[in-house]
Amino acid sequence: MEAKSINVHLADDHQILIDGIVAVLKTEPQIQVVGFSLDGQSVLDWFTTQKADILILDIGMPKVDGIDVLRSFKLRKDLPNTIVLTSYNDIKLIKEVLKLGAKGFITKVSAGENIIEAIKSVHKGELYFSQDIRNKIVDSFAGIKSIDEGQYNEYFGMLSEREFEILKLISQDYSIKEIADILCIAQTTVETHKKNIMTKIGVKNSIGLALYLVKHKIIE
Repeated sequence: MEAKSINVHLADDHQILIDGIVAVLKTEPQIQVVGFSLDGQSVLDWFTTQKADILILDIGMPKVDGIDVLRSFKLRKDLPNTIVLTSYNDIKLIKEVLKLGAKGFITKVSAGENIIEAIKSVHKGELYFSQDIRNKIVDSFAGIKSIDEGQYNEYFGMLSEREFEILKLISQDYSIKEIADILCIAQTTVETHKKNIMTKIGVKNSIGLALYLVKHKIIE
């Protein structure tokens, strides 16, 4: 059975960039560009009367910037699946757009190699980050802030006390050996706990763990 088309709306203030993305997306028959906007207000106006499966959204746009576009959609309770496409890779910006409901974040320099995969991933309900953004998130993975009881029960209640202790040390960038020394246990025990943590949280690697914590607003 033929896969259903993924309808995409592009929003960027540079027509040349939109044209370039359209050219890339034309190589993937499943993806259809159904509209584009050159400023933030036009994005909001377009989505008032029309729909798209995915919104590719630039941050630095005239009239209404990308952050305010996301805020407006959130207030309307009608946020489309949004992938932020921007020249900026500041970790604060990444966290801000995640809090506002964006599902993906890719930089313009990596757009050509990531845009199709990003659209397909977000359409399937997954978060997507280009590799340079993943690296940025991992670099910022420097500690877990104070977690209240509600957050603990919702996001970490499946972990044992020891596993949560090890998770906090992992987040503070301690190595397996250093954690073993701090807790006076064998390195193999730490590795086993780490595997159990990954399994219980449902991630496959340290990047996945970092994204999990960013998604649930646990990383400071």
